[in-house]
Amino acid sequence: MIGLNFSIPASGEIGILCFGAHSDDIEIGAGATLLELARRYPAARISWHVMAAKGEREREARGSAVYFTEGFANAEIHVHGLVDGTFPAQLQAIKQAMERAKETFQADIVFTHYRGDLHQDHRTVGEVTWQTFRDHLILEYEISKYDGDMGTPNVFFPVNNAVKEEKLEALQQHFASQRDKDWFDEEAFSALLRIRGVECRSPSGYAEAFYARKVLLSR
Repeated sequence: MIGLNFSIPASGEIGILCFGAHSDDIEIGAGATLLELARRYPAARISWHVMAAKGEREREARGSAVYFTEGFANAEIHVHGLVDGTFPAQLQAIKQAMERAKETFQADIVFTHYRGDLHQDHRTVGEVTWQTFRDHLILEYEISKYDGDMGTPNVFFPVNNAVKEEKLEALQQHFASQRDKDWFDEEAFSALLRIRGVECRSPSGYAEAFYARKVLLSR
């Protein structure tokens, strides 16, 4: 068993819970891993939560979430409609959303933002995740940005070239509103996957990386 109260049964029936501050965060941080998990464990369930997305951004969020979760046995998608850029002032709403997710979805593994992320929305989601899910395996994903907050993650998930390319293509396809941003670039996304692949000696050369702050190893 790896994680806090987490193990993968022979059936592959695990619950995967994902939190993202904005409509593309989960996909950027953990998209390749989730695509691969869906292939390995088609009996798994997934609950996908985007905290801030309205209008076009909500449409993009839902469309992308459907794509990235279609390989799972069951998927639920939630867009909470909070105000982008103000998460430290919306702690109560974020906490309530996470408490509802905890009550209604049996999670074995939780994907969320890196607690050291310098973006205030990302960091707040990561902090509230740890306040809410205190007996779960939590993997914090990373997102490169202008702030320059890349760290040294300690969990790596190698992905093959086909899954890497699928992630990059899906990001471009589903998030047209972000294509003019200097950070939303296939080369930048691929570069981080390549660096993490080097760090874990991935057979394909590519990997996504996460921070795991508490891991329980037992027979």
